[in-house]
Parts: sequence; structure tokens; C-alpha cells
Amino acid sequence: MNAPESTTARPAPAGVTTLLVIAKEPLPGRVKTRLTPPFSPTEAARLAEAALTDTLRTVRALPAARRVIVLDGRPGPWLPPGIEVVEQGPGGLDERLAAAFAACTGPTLLIGMDTPQITAADLAPALSSTSWDGCDAWFGPAEDGGFWALGLAEPDPVLLRGVPMSVPETGAVQRRRLVDAGLSVRDLPLLRDVDTAADAAHVAARAPDGRFAAELARLTRAAVR
Repeated sequence: MNAPESTTARPAPAGVTTLLVIAKEPLPGRVKTRLTPPFSPTEAARLAEAALTDTLRTVRALPAARRVIVLDGRPGPWLPPGIEVVEQGPGGLDERLAAAFAACTGPTLLIGMDTPQITAADLAPALSSTSWDGCDAWFGPAEDGGFWALGLAEPDPVLLRGVPMSVPETGAVQRRRLVDAGLSVRDLPLLRDVDTAADAAHVAARAPDGRFAAELARLTRAAVR
């Protein structure tokens, strides 16, 4: 595994919003299984670790009241300081997301580990001092029909429980759930999740200077030798 980058930089900026990252420990056979083939389970895990590293690097640079990884598994050398670790709850993904929000108070924004191309600019609308003025929820749609980000001014697990996950209509159902609850919803940019090799190439091209792009390039070079 790659060694973690230096973490002696300036302290992370404070803010009013709790930032959650829902993630799995990047172990072969447990993450990014749709990348195999063309990648081996070990290579897919390396890409997952790189994606998580990029995501956490961005999170550490953003203004937040707390920075938390909601983790299925154990933390490893990829985890930088300044990130709290909370164990994922049991059940399906909807239940685990609901539990993550239930453990928070005040404005909370949850993102995944499948969009390593995220930038501060992508998340800035939901993290400023005025982000929650007249806004109850932030929603980040994904190209595959899911969502990559969800923010709630007042975390309520009921808003997530029962939403079908990992299907093409996930995002539409989740956003409708927010609207039907009478919430004022604002949207974040449309992004592409890394699920397949084609997704990986697209995301690496969008963020060529990240760890994910470097790991993908290394694996690609190794494959053609």
C-alpha cells in the first residue's frame, strides 16, 4: 500500500457542517468488484484505496464542524489525522446511511468514496456560512441514477430508510422523498461514480493530478508490459 502523505500542513478549516464519508475498508474482493475484470481483486482494492485517499484529502481541506469516516472495516495507513472513525451500522445501505445521519446533530453532509474527482468547488455551495439559509437539503446526483452526496439541515433517518439503493432510480426516489417531506432542496453538480473500468478512465481524466489517476496509470502501464 502507498504510504500516507505528509499531514503536517495547516489545520483544517472550521465550519458549521459535519462532513461524513461512507466507506469500506479497501480489501481485495470486498471493494470495487465491478472492476474485475479487467483488474484483479488486489488491483481493484488499490484503486479503491486511491479513491478514498483522494476523497479524504479533499474533505480535510474543507470547512467543517467535524470530519467523520463511517467505515465498514478497520482504518489503515490511508487514513489521515483529523478524521474521526465511526463504525457503520448493520443492515442494507439505506439503514446504514440512516444510522450515520441519526448519530449527527445540526447540518450534515454525507458523501461516498466513489467520486475521487470531487473538488472543494463541487462541495462549496453546501459548506459556506449561508449554505443552509432557506435550504433544508443538498442533493448530489450521480450519472448512474444514484447520488454521491446528501446533506440535511436536520438529520432525520426516516428520510433514507426504505429508499431502494444501487438501482437506476435510487437518486430519483431519494430526492422525491426529500421533496415529499416538504424540504427545500438544492442540487450539487452531477458527477460520475467509479463502478466500471470505463468509469475509472473518465474520472481519472477529470482529476489527472490525483492519487486515483496515478494508480490507474500505473496499473495500465503494468498490464501492457
